[in-house]
Amino acid sequence: MPFALYLLALVVFVMGTSEFMLAGLVPDISASFGVSVGTAGLLTSAFAAGMVIGAPAMAALTRRLPVQATLVSCVLVFALTHVVGALTRDFTNLLIARVVAAIANAGFVAAALAAATRLVAVDAKGRAVSVLLAGTTVATVAGVPAGALLGAAYGWQSTFWAVALLCVPAAIGIAAGLRTSARESSRKAASGSSLRTELGQLASPRLVLPMLTAALVNAGTFAVLTFLAPIVTDTAHLGPWWVSVALVLFGVGSFVGVTVAGRLSDRRPRLVIVAGGSALVLGWIALALSATNPAALLGLVFAQGALGFAVGSTLITRVLYAATDAPTMAGSYATAALNVGAVAGPVVASAALGVVPGALGPVWVAVVATATALLITVPFLRLIAPAPSGAAGRMRGAAASASESLHGRRDRTVPRAPRTGTRR
Repeated sequence: MPFALYLLALVVFVMGTSEFMLAGLVPDISASFGVSVGTAGLLTSAFAAGMVIGAPAMAALTRRLPVQATLVSCVLVFALTHVVGALTRDFTNLLIARVVAAIANAGFVAAALAAATRLVAVDAKGRAVSVLLAGTTVATVAGVPAGALLGAAYGWQSTFWAVALLCVPAAIGIAAGLRTSARESSRKAASGSSLRTELGQLASPRLVLPMLTAALVNAGTFAVLTFLAPIVTDTAHLGPWWVSVALVLFGVGSFVGVTVAGRLSDRRPRLVIVAGGSALVLGWIALALSATNPAALLGLVFAQGALGFAVGSTLITRVLYAATDAPTMAGSYATAALNVGAVAGPVVASAALGVVPGALGPVWVAVVATATALLITVPFLRLIAPAPSGAAGRMRGAAASASESLHGRRDRTVPRAPRTGTRR
């Protein structure tokens, strides 16, 4: 994989840390600004909403700009919002800063996904996606706990300063390390298709179906992840510090999932989607039925993190393959699918939290969402995950080579007919 791809993953890690770190900082922010915990929690909702809106909006606005300039600008704006957040004494300003940060985040991820697919071979989109999403999974394992510890030691503002400082070397790295070819290919892609044409691709079932199923799978994953703490403490009756253990297990599992899927999603997507999706549904059911058993709960949290991100990242890869005729908007379609699920899942899960005893409503939301995705996928598998064109090409090439070899042997072994007639 190109080194520039890992630079992009570094920024995804920084941005993912910022996105998830507020979960542990809400009480401190509430006390600092003198607002209720529920009001402080709006910072998370505002960020999620900004991500959903920001991906297509930023992709449309920056589609004719060099991808390198877009990426660097998004990182710098993201850093600036964290400086504003750390300095402000007004909650409204902090809320606005988080929305702007989310828009910059969405713009970066959309541009990074589009750039990543042009940095690798045509049939290696899955591996490129897995590298980028690995940045998010590492953020849940290392970045978020580190942010929580930093906030506890030096105040919540210190985490904002840390994120802003990490953005600086990341921006320098992208400015210096991203290949010119990616920039030029983006410019050519933008000049070769109109925005109307690219938006028109959303009428294609081949694009809409993987977007819908990816959103459903992600909704189930984030429904449980958002409310994992009450499941650990209220249902399994474990101490509060076990919540961190469960989150780390989920993060490690998700890293394993995207890594394995990166190896399979390009060549064997049907295996990951159907087999992995079936296992994911069964795993959510098992978690709902055995959540009172601490050992079973922790083991399933790891497994579901791996399966959820493996299936989800594979479906996101299918979005990118289906959106080849929308080269400048493809990344935004994938980003929107991810974030619609990340927003909708927790909203539905919160409504279901008190419906099922033991804080297990979110798990059953995950069961329904993932099962629905699977029921949509199976009948339309040929549209969502068609046989790789490269495989057909390799088969035709092999057949041609075999034919040439066979004819060559015949030419060498069959004697030529004797010439007749006389020389002049």
